[in-house]
Amino acid sequence: MQRFGRKKENMGRKQIYFLGLGLFMVMGLAVYLRLWTLDYHFSASETELLRRQFDLASREAMDESAVWRKRFDDEEEKSSACQKELTKIKQYLKEDGTAGIKKKLDLLQKENIDLLERLESLKQELESEKLKCSMRQI
Repeated sequence: MQRFGRKKENMGRKQIYFLGLGLFMVMGLAVYLRLWTLDYHFSASETELLRRQFDLASREAMDESAVWRKRFDDEEEKSSACQKELTKIKQYLKEDGTAGIKKKLDLLQKENIDLLERLESLKQELESEKLKCSMRQI
Protein backbone atom coordinates (compact mmCIF):
# COMPACT_ATOMS: atom_id res chain seq x y z
CA MET A 1 0.00 0.00 0.00
CA GLN A 2 2.77 2.36 0.71
CA ARG A 3 4.17 1.83 -2.72
CA PHE A 4 0.90 2.71 -4.28
CA GLY A 5 0.70 5.84 -2.11
CA ARG A 6 4.16 6.98 -3.14
CA LYS A 7 3.32 6.55 -6.78
CA LYS A 8 0.21 8.61 -6.30
CA GLU A 9 2.24 11.25 -4.49
CA ASN A 10 4.84 11.33 -7.31
CA MET A 11 2.05 11.59 -9.86
CA GLY A 12 0.66 14.58 -7.94
CA ARG A 13 4.05 16.32 -7.98
CA LYS A 14 4.45 15.70 -11.68
CA GLN A 15 1.03 17.16 -12.31
CA ILE A 16 1.96 20.25 -10.28
CA TYR A 17 5.21 20.60 -12.24
CA PHE A 18 3.38 20.28 -15.56
CA LEU A 19 0.76 22.75 -14.39
CA GLY A 20 3.52 25.22 -13.35
CA LEU A 21 5.29 24.72 -16.67
CA GLY A 22 2.05 25.34 -18.55
CA LEU A 23 1.40 28.47 -16.45
CA PHE A 24 4.90 29.83 -17.21
CA MET A 25 4.42 29.13 -20.91
CA VAL A 26 1.10 30.98 -20.93
CA MET A 27 2.69 33.93 -19.09
CA GLY A 28 5.62 33.96 -21.56
CA LEU A 29 3.21 33.94 -24.46
CA ALA A 30 1.26 36.81 -22.90
CA VAL A 31 4.44 38.89 -22.45
CA TYR A 32 5.51 38.13 -26.03
CA LEU A 33 2.11 39.19 -27.41
CA ARG A 34 2.18 42.36 -25.31
CA LEU A 35 5.62 43.29 -26.64
CA TRP A 36 4.53 42.48 -30.18
CA THR A 37 1.49 44.73 -29.89
CA LEU A 38 3.63 47.57 -28.51
CA ASP A 39 5.99 47.30 -31.47
CA TYR A 40 3.09 47.02 -33.88
CA HIS A 41 1.55 50.27 -32.70
CA PHE A 42 4.08 52.32 -34.67
CA SER A 43 1.98 53.94 -37.30
CA ALA A 44 2.89 54.38 -40.94
CA SER A 45 3.54 58.11 -40.40
CA GLU A 46 6.01 57.38 -37.61
CA THR A 47 7.91 54.90 -39.76
CA GLU A 48 7.94 57.44 -42.60
CA LEU A 49 9.25 60.07 -40.18
CA LEU A 50 11.98 57.71 -39.02
CA ARG A 51 12.88 56.93 -42.64
CA ARG A 52 13.12 60.66 -43.46
CA GLN A 53 15.29 61.32 -40.42
CA PHE A 54 17.57 58.46 -41.40
CA ASP A 55 17.80 59.73 -44.99
CA LEU A 56 18.59 63.25 -43.75
CA ALA A 57 21.28 61.96 -41.41
CA SER A 58 22.69 59.82 -44.22
CA ARG A 59 22.85 62.80 -46.61
CA GLU A 60 24.51 64.97 -43.96
CA ALA A 61 27.10 62.28 -43.33
CA MET A 62 27.77 61.97 -47.06
CA ASP A 63 28.13 65.76 -47.38
CA GLU A 64 30.55 65.88 -44.49
CA SER A 65 32.47 62.98 -45.96
CA ALA A 66 32.68 64.82 -49.30
CA VAL A 67 33.99 67.95 -47.57
CA TRP A 68 36.70 65.98 -45.78
CA ARG A 69 37.59 64.15 -48.99
CA LYS A 70 37.94 67.51 -50.80
CA ARG A 71 40.19 68.80 -48.03
CA PHE A 72 42.29 65.66 -48.24
CA ASP A 73 42.58 65.94 -52.04
CA ASP A 74 43.58 69.62 -51.80
CA GLU A 75 46.25 68.90 -49.19
CA GLU A 76 47.51 65.92 -51.17
CA GLU A 77 47.77 68.12 -54.28
CA LYS A 78 49.71 70.78 -52.34
CA SER A 79 51.97 68.13 -50.88
CA SER A 80 52.73 66.58 -54.26
CA ALA A 81 53.46 70.05 -55.74
CA CYS A 82 55.88 70.80 -52.89
CA GLN A 83 57.48 67.39 -53.29
CA LYS A 84 58.00 68.00 -57.03
CA GLU A 85 59.51 71.42 -56.37
CA LEU A 86 61.82 69.98 -53.72
CA THR A 87 62.92 67.25 -56.11
CA LYS A 88 63.68 69.86 -58.80
CA ILE A 89 65.71 71.94 -56.35
CA LYS A 90 67.66 68.92 -55.16
CA GLN A 91 68.36 67.90 -58.74
CA TYR A 92 69.47 71.44 -59.61
CA LEU A 93 71.76 71.59 -56.60
CA LYS A 94 73.14 68.17 -57.37
CA GLU A 95 73.92 69.09 -60.98
CA ASP A 96 75.04 72.65 -60.32
CA GLY A 97 76.40 72.02 -56.85
CA THR A 98 79.82 70.56 -57.54
CA ALA A 99 80.52 72.74 -60.58
CA GLY A 100 79.19 75.84 -58.84
CA ILE A 101 81.17 75.16 -55.69
CA LYS A 102 84.38 74.70 -57.67
CA LYS A 103 83.72 77.93 -59.57
CA LYS A 104 83.06 79.84 -56.35
CA LEU A 105 86.20 78.35 -54.80
CA ASP A 106 88.29 79.48 -57.77
CA LEU A 107 86.83 82.99 -57.55
CA LEU A 108 87.52 83.15 -53.80
CA GLN A 109 91.09 81.97 -54.32
CA LYS A 110 91.68 84.63 -56.98
CA GLU A 111 90.16 87.27 -54.71
CA ASN A 112 92.36 86.05 -51.86
CA ILE A 113 95.48 86.34 -54.04
CA ASP A 114 94.45 89.85 -55.10
CA LEU A 115 93.88 90.83 -51.47
CA LEU A 116 97.24 89.43 -50.45
CA GLU A 117 98.92 91.43 -53.22
CA ARG A 118 97.05 94.55 -52.13
CA LEU A 119 98.09 93.91 -48.52
CA GLU A 120 101.69 93.58 -49.60
CA SER A 121 101.55 96.83 -51.55
CA LEU A 122 99.96 98.61 -48.55
CA LYS A 123 102.72 97.29 -46.30
CA GLN A 124 105.32 98.67 -48.70
CA GLU A 125 103.56 102.04 -48.75
CA LEU A 126 103.48 102.05 -44.97
CA GLU A 127 107.19 101.32 -44.80
CA SER A 128 107.93 104.05 -47.28
CA GLU A 129 105.82 106.53 -45.28
CA LYS A 130 107.64 105.53 -42.10
CA LEU A 131 110.95 106.12 -43.81
CA LYS A 132 109.82 109.55 -45.05
CA CYS A 133 108.72 110.47 -41.52
CA SER A 134 111.97 109.34 -39.99
CA MET A 135 113.94 111.25 -42.65
CA ARG A 136 112.08 114.45 -41.89
CA GLN A 137 112.80 114.16 -38.24
CA ILE A 138 116.52 113.89 -38.83
